[in-house]
Amino acid sequence: MTDKVVVITGGSRGIGRATAIAAAARGFRVVVGYASNQAAADEVVSAIEASNGKAIAVKCDVGSEADILALFKAADEFGTLGALVNNAGIVGPSTRVEDMSAERIQRMMAVNVTGSMLCAREAVKRMSTRNGGKGGVIVNLSSVAAKLGSPNTYVDYAASKGAIDSFTIGLGYEVADEGIRVAAIRPGLIDTDIHASGGEPDRAHRLAHMVPMKRVGTAEEIANAIVWLMSDDASYVTSAILDVSGGR
Repeated sequence: MTDKVVVITGGSRGIGRATAIAAAARGFRVVVGYASNQAAADEVVSAIEASNGKAIAVKCDVGSEADILALFKAADEFGTLGALVNNAGIVGPSTRVEDMSAERIQRMMAVNVTGSMLCAREAVKRMSTRNGGKGGVIVNLSSVAAKLGSPNTYVDYAASKGAIDSFTIGLGYEVADEGIRVAAIRPGLIDTDIHASGGEPDRAHRLAHMVPMKRVGTAEEIANAIVWLMSDDASYVTSAILDVSGGR
């Protein structure tokens, strides 16, 4: 690992927080993107600095292109971009498709799909050897929901993650000979508070019996897979999607 910058969207809590700390431990300078919870983002920065790492927190709603541009401008001032983790994502309350509003679906796609694509666009501009960059890695956060569809719960979220799968494969092929690797992680049931934002804080534990391993995963287990993909140990991995789901 080198002293390169990694941008992590949604880096103030859950999987993003765990990834920020794991990446810093491996020598990355970390840009912690956060949508609204500055206190949580500052806590992540403090935790990294307490271990002699380097990090900054930057407010960024990935549903806003202006925020994304500001996020990458801050990253430019922090060092040379070497990795992007497209972690920011939202879910809505459990409901059937017939009861979903256009506003809900549009916001879901704006954050989960368009936001990830725009962040990747900015990363490629900086990292591609075609553009004078030194290469790098993009890791997208998908979900096992992309395979299962999440009926009666949040089909819109599952569809957004299906789009991330396709985007990962296509972008990976597009920049494979430009020094950039692109991969995705598909987490299963993970013990984070994204379920609470969807109105079901106990959802992961309630469904744990459906996982072959009979337990939920931790944010740290996902972070370990992400930082492996970011490392030189994964140097021949691109356009790949890794399930980290306990077999689900």
